[in-house]
This record gives sequence, structure tokens and C-alpha cells, in this order.
Amino acid sequence: MVMTRRGYLAAIGGVVVAILWLGQPAATSLAASLRVVTTVAPLTDIVQQVGGEAIQVHGLVPSGVNSHTFQPTPRDMRYLADADVVILNGLDLEVSTEKLLRSSRHPAITILKLGDRTLKKADWVFDFSFPRSQGHPNPHLWLNVVYAMRYAALIRDQFRALDPAHAAIYDANTESYLRQLSKLDRCIASAIDSIPPLQRKLLTYHDSWPYFARRYDMTVIGAIQPANFSEPSAREIARIIRQIQQSQVPAIFGSEVFKSSILEKIAAETQVRYVNTLRDDVLPGQPGQPEHRYIGMMHANVRAMVNALGGDIAGFESCVATLMAKQQ
Repeated sequence: MVMTRRGYLAAIGGVVVAILWLGQPAATSLAASLRVVTTVAPLTDIVQQVGGEAIQVHGLVPSGVNSHTFQPTPRDMRYLADADVVILNGLDLEVSTEKLLRSSRHPAITILKLGDRTLKKADWVFDFSFPRSQGHPNPHLWLNVVYAMRYAALIRDQFRALDPAHAAIYDANTESYLRQLSKLDRCIASAIDSIPPLQRKLLTYHDSWPYFARRYDMTVIGAIQPANFSEPSAREIARIIRQIQQSQVPAIFGSEVFKSSILEKIAAETQVRYVNTLRDDVLPGQPGQPEHRYIGMMHANVRAMVNALGGDIAGFESCVATLMAKQQ
């Protein structure tokens, strides 16, 4: 998708944006050709894995900020003004950013919406947090590793089209990364398969996991957070407690980033294990650390699930050991 971008952003953005981009640490010694803007951290990492030293990438959504309610800042507008390509998840995750891009009227910019080019409408998921009545599908495709692989391929193709001089770099990076993701997918499938079938159930704070569950043969029995991202009502809490009691789920899962006292109370009342370390769009660790990657995030999430639901955690750790070593 190409938009026309003329007007005030181009006028005010040029010098300031150049300073901002130059202020970003370069990944390697190769002079970056493409300036890329992304949104959530897992997407930013996938973009970096594909582009490597040939790109300069900036993620808009800060760590710990709700990606569904994120509002771009004036500083973000300057990055957008000078970007060669803006890569979004799509499926209505980045509504505010898309509105800004449509209204800014700055020079031609390429916009790649990965989710819209990965999943057909017939395969969209609507659920408690993303009801069909509101028309916005669940956008968390990247938690299904096969979809993350599709994202990487789409990013590669877009980079090759915009920057053919570095096509060999994009091809080599993507080939290597797809091999890693393919192994991660197999490790996750084997780990989930080690969980007793009746215990492969997910009750989470936020409805992030339907595409993960679809891929790895799990059942999402519910989520706590309503579609308006508020705390659940007393009636909703009572419904969730009944679900837990009826399904005999061994554990419920909260977010390491967005703590929920409601989930703690539900766990106490139902006497099930409460695990509050899942993360859907925030990478573990700190920038520069090996776990601060998309692969590291999926490793941490699946480790928490398998450990809490009675699967073979040692087998999973052994399977992903070489992958995590490559993140060094």
C-alpha cells in the first residue's frame, strides 16, 4: 500500500528526523539502507532478524505499554515522516497509527500490514476480548510460530523490492531465521503434546492465544479482560470461576507486564495455580540480552505453560537449547 505524504510533517520532520535516526545505535558496521518503523516488540525483532545490518529499525510501542490503546507521540510522527517503510501487524491492532498515517499527507511511504496478508477473513478469530459485534478480529497472529514465519517471508519480499542492492543479505538472513523458527515450532508442538490432553487448557488475562492454541492443539477456555480493556465485572468474574471449576483447569495465566489482582483472587478462590509470567508483545530481559528476542519470548511463554500444566519441561528445554544458544 502506498500513501502520499506531503505537508507539514515533511516540512518539520526532515532535519529533526535525520538527527533522531542517526542517534539510534547501528546494529552492525554496514551502512543501513532502509529506514523502517514498526510497532510491537516481537514484530520489531522479526524485522531486525530479516533486515540485519542493512536496515535501521525503530519500534513505536514502548515496553509495558498496551499496544491496543497506544497513541503515537510527536516524536513518533517524526520517525514516520522519514521512514521508507512502515510495517504494521494489521488486523486493526494499530488503529491510531494508521489514522495518523492517513491524515498526515507526507511524501510516498510504503505500508506493509502483515496480518492482513497472512490470514483470510474466514480464519479470523473473534472472542471475549475481540467480539464479532465490534468487527475487530483478534490480531495476535505472531504467537503462532507458523504465522511468524509468514511474517518474516513477507518482510523479506518487501525489503527486496525496496532495496534490491541488499537482496542477498535479506535472503540469507531470512533463510537462517526461518530454519530457527521451524525448529521452534517443532519444539513447541512436542512440548504441548507432552501435556496430558485434558490439561491443555488456557485461561488468561487477555485474549492473546487463540492462534497459538489453534496451532498447538490447546483449548482457550476464557479470558479475564473485557473488550474495552477494563477490569471484569462481578458477573464476569463469577462466570470465570464457574468455567474453572467445570473445566478443572490446573492453572490460570496472567501477564508479567499487566498485573491483575482479580486473577490472584480467582486463583485463590478456585485453588488453582496462578502463573503471572506470560507476555504476548513484550520481550523478556533487556535489550542486548539473548532472551530479548521473539524466540526468547516464545521460549519463556511455553516454558511457563508446560511447567504449570504438567508437561515435559526438561524435554522442551533440551529441544530449544541450540536455538537459545544462537541468540547469544
